Amino acid sequence: MTEVALIGNPNSGKTSLFNLLTGTRQHVGNWPGVTVERKSGSIKKIKNLNVQDLPGIYSMSPYSPEEKVARDYLLSNHADAVLNVVDASNLERNLYLTTQLIEIGIPVTIALNMSDVLKSQGKTIDSEKLAYLMGTPVVATSALKNTGVNKAIQKASQTTKASVDSIQYPTYDAKFEAAIAQIIEVLGQTVPEASSRFYAIKLFERDPLVEEELNLSSFQQKEIANIIQITEEIFTEDSESIVVNQRYAFIERVSQMAQNQADSFKMTVSDKIDKVVTNRLLALPIFAAVMFLVYYLSIQTVGTMGTDWVNDVLFGKYVPDFVKGILETLKVQPWLQSLIIDGIIAGVGTVLGFLPQIFVLFICLGILEDVGYMSRIAFVMDRIFRRFGLSGKSFIPMLISTGCGVPGIMASRTIKNERDRRITIMTATFMPCSAKLSIIALIAGAFFPHNPWIAPSAYFLGFIAIILSGIALKKTAFLGGYTSPFIMELPNYHLPKFSAVLRYAFGKAMSFVKRAGTIIFSLTILIWFMSSYNFTLQSVETENSILAGLGRLLSWIFTPLGFGNWKATVAAITGLAAKETVVATFGILYNNPNATETTHSLWASLQGDYTALSAYSFLTFNLLCAPCFASIGAIKREMGNLKWTLIAISYQTGLAYFVSLMIYQLGLVFIYGKPITVWTLIAGLIFFVMIYFIVRKPRKPKEKIFTLDNLGLAHH
Repeated sequence: MTEVALIGNPNSGKTSLFNLLTGTRQHVGNWPGVTVERKSGSIKKIKNLNVQDLPGIYSMSPYSPEEKVARDYLLSNHADAVLNVVDASNLERNLYLTTQLIEIGIPVTIALNMSDVLKSQGKTIDSEKLAYLMGTPVVATSALKNTGVNKAIQKASQTTKASVDSIQYPTYDAKFEAAIAQIIEVLGQTVPEASSRFYAIKLFERDPLVEEELNLSSFQQKEIANIIQITEEIFTEDSESIVVNQRYAFIERVSQMAQNQADSFKMTVSDKIDKVVTNRLLALPIFAAVMFLVYYLSIQTVGTMGTDWVNDVLFGKYVPDFVKGILETLKVQPWLQSLIIDGIIAGVGTVLGFLPQIFVLFICLGILEDVGYMSRIAFVMDRIFRRFGLSGKSFIPMLISTGCGVPGIMASRTIKNERDRRITIMTATFMPCSAKLSIIALIAGAFFPHNPWIAPSAYFLGFIAIILSGIALKKTAFLGGYTSPFIMELPNYHLPKFSAVLRYAFGKAMSFVKRAGTIIFSLTILIWFMSSYNFTLQSVETENSILAGLGRLLSWIFTPLGFGNWKATVAAITGLAAKETVVATFGILYNNPNATETTHSLWASLQGDYTALSAYSFLTFNLLCAPCFASIGAIKREMGNLKWTLIAISYQTGLAYFVSLMIYQLGLVFIYGKPITVWTLIAGLIFFVMIYFIVRKPRKPKEKIFTLDNLGLAHH
C-alpha cells in the first residue's frame, strides 16, 4: 500500500480536495495520544493508494499539537510521497511550508489549488517555471471545480520512488549553506540521510524538541553551537531570524519569476467585501443580521415547518396509528403497547421533531463556512474576546455549540494555547444548543407567551456567562497567563460547494439521529418504566411510581431554586443525559406522552405547578449546567484528563446552581416583594463573591507560559 501525505496551510482547500479524492471511502479518528483529528482514505481510481490527511498547519515548527503531529508523522517514514496543497492566490505565504517539506527528504508534489480564484483576480502562475524553480512537480488544481485533482494525486503517486540524491532542495545564501553543510557533517549517522538537512536546519534554529529527540553527544553539541555562533556573527542576527529570512528570500525570488506581478496590488473582490464586513463599526451589526437570518430560517420559518410536520403529522398521527393498528392486530399486551407507543415512539418522536431545524441550521452554517465568512467572524470577535483574556478563535467553538455542544467542544482544537483551550471547553456549552431549544420554547410559550425577549435572553445569558467566566478563569493561577496570539488566514470569498455543505449538514443530522437511537431511546424507555411501576413492579399511577419516589428524594436540592417539585427534579436530572428529553420527560410525567414544546395542555399542567420566576430559574439551570452525556464525553476526550473533566463539569453545574439561586431568591424580593430570608442573604453573598472573582487582580501563573507562534510571520 502506497501512502501519500496530504498537507497544506489552513484554508488552502486541502479538506475539499481530500473529500473529492476519497469521498465516502475515508476513516476518521484521533491521532494516538493527542486530540488532533486523523483522517485517511483510499482512492477508488487508483489501487493500493492511501491518502493521509494531515492537519492544516503553517510551518513544521512544533509549537502546536497539529504541527507536532505532522512533523512526527513525516519523519516516521510512513509516507511514500507528499502532496502539498498550495493556495495559488497566496503563493508566498504557502511556499514557506513547502520549503520545509522538501527538506524532510520525501518527494513532494505541489497541488496549485484555487487556480480559478487566481484567474478571476487577473493573475497567472507559470506552473512549469514554478516546478523548475522548486524542483518539484506542480499541478494546477481547483477543488471547487474539481479540475486537476486526479492528475495531482497520480503525479504524487508516481514520484514515490525518487531517490534522496534526486531531490532538489531550496538554495539559500552561500554562507548559510556552508553552516548547514557543516552541521550535517557533524551529525554523521545520527540522523537518517534523507532528513539530515531538515534536522540540521532545526538544530541551527535551536529547536528544543529536536535537540531533546536526537540526544547528541557533548562533542556534537559543542561543535554545532560554535557553527551557529559564528554564523550569527556573520549575519548579525539570531539563528531563528536567519532561517526565516533565508526562506523568504528564496520564496520571493521564486514568486517573482513564476507569477505575473502586474496586478499584484490590485484590490480583489474579497478585499472590497472585507472593507465592509470587517469594518470596526459595521462588522458586529452585519454579524448580528447574518445570525438573525440563520436562526430565522432554521428556527422560525423553514426549519419550523418541517418540525411541525414531523411532530404533528408523522409522529403525532401516522406512526402511532400505524404501529397501534399492527399491535392490536397481533393482540399485544396493553403494557407492551403502552411501552412502544407512549414510551418509545412518543419519546424518540419528540426528539426527532427537531431534526428539520437542525438540518437547516447546519446548512446555513456550512454555507457561511464554505464561502469564507466564518474566519471573518473569528477575526472580528477577537477584538472583543481579547479584552476578556480569550482569543478570537474561542468564538468559533461557541458559535458551533449553538448547533451541538459536541462539535463545538471539538472545535477548540484550533486554539494553540492549552489554557485558553481549557477555558473555551469549560464555557462553550453555555451557548444554548439545538437540544435546548425545546426547553426555551416550552418555558417561553407556557409562562411568557407575550414576551418576545425570553427566548433571546437565553442566548444573552449564555454569552454573558462565557465572557464573565473567561474574565474570572483567566485570573486564576491554573488557567491564567498570556492570551495566545491570534493568527488566521482570511481565505478569498468563493461560491459554496453545495455537495460539501449538504455532506456537512447531513453528517451533523445523522449524529443527532444516532443519539436519538441510542441514549435517548434507552432513556425514554427507562423513564416510561420508572413512571409506570413502583418498587414492587406493580403498575401504578405516576404519582406513586419509582420515578416519583426518587424525585421526591432529591427535590430538596432544587427547592432554593424555586422548582423543588419532584417532576421538575426528574426532568432536570434526565436532561443531564440528553437535553432533548426534558420536554419528553414532562410529557410522560404529566400523562401527556405525545406532548411537544407547543402543546397547550402541557403548558396548563406546568402553569399549575410553577410560577413564571421558578420556570425561568429552571430554564437558567438547564442552560448553564453540565451538558449532555455525549458532550461530557467530548470534554473528556479533548481535556485528555479526568481531573480537568471533573473540574469542567463541576464548574458548569455549580455556576448554573448559583445563578439560578440568585435569579429566584433575588427575584422573589425585587419582583414579587417577598420578605428577605436566609436564602436571600446567601444569594446576595454569592453575587458579591462572583463580582470579586471578576474584578480581582490576576493571580501569578503556576508555570511558565509559552506564547511563541513560530510561523515565520513575526520576522517577516
